[in-house]
Amino acid sequence: MISSESIEKIFIALNKNIKLNKGTKISIVVCGGTALFAMGLINRTTRDVDVLGLVDEKNKGTISYLKKFPDWFLKSANTVARDFNLPDDWINLGPAEQIKSGLPEGLFKRLKRKEYGKHLNVYFISRIDQIFFKLYASLDRGGYHVDDLWELEPTEKELFNACRWVLTQDVSAGFKSILISFLNNFKYNGIAEKL
Repeated sequence: MISSESIEKIFIALNKNIKLNKGTKISIVVCGGTALFAMGLINRTTRDVDVLGLVDEKNKGTISYLKKFPDWFLKSANTVARDFNLPDDWINLGPAEQIKSGLPEGLFKRLKRKEYGKHLNVYFISRIDQIFFKLYASLDRGGYHVDDLWELEPTEKELFNACRWVLTQDVSAGFKSILISFLNNFKYNGIAEKL
């Protein structure tokens, strides 16, 4: 498992291996559990690092879609997986499709950058954007996403804004019905009535 204690060592090792594998500098945007504890929002472990996309350091302002990691990056990640006893897919592009369906407005400006050496920069998403993503994941997959959402302690305004965003991700009446049911179940009837 990956924890707040081990993530620093893992990313420093990844930077070192990118250099050894003659890779170029890469700047990744990380969300999910890793971003939660790296930003000091929630203290828990995770099994993987979810990468949303890439930041072009020369032309900042956007996050670009990445279909797959370069071979030198995968080779570097595999060495880190071996050295830290991590699963093969410990770093993955699971949430990358979110770039195509749309990101919360202002997400890029809220990113927090951390440099792990000359070859690796990691941009972590903010608490607000975690609320947006965790609400969407709670409706879609539930489970620990619901726990993470409530642990972030969203205000009513933050939750309402997150609801408005998730409704842009799936415009069907059925999805809106699921959202309203979710809100009512957790006693947010006032927000449900505004949607």
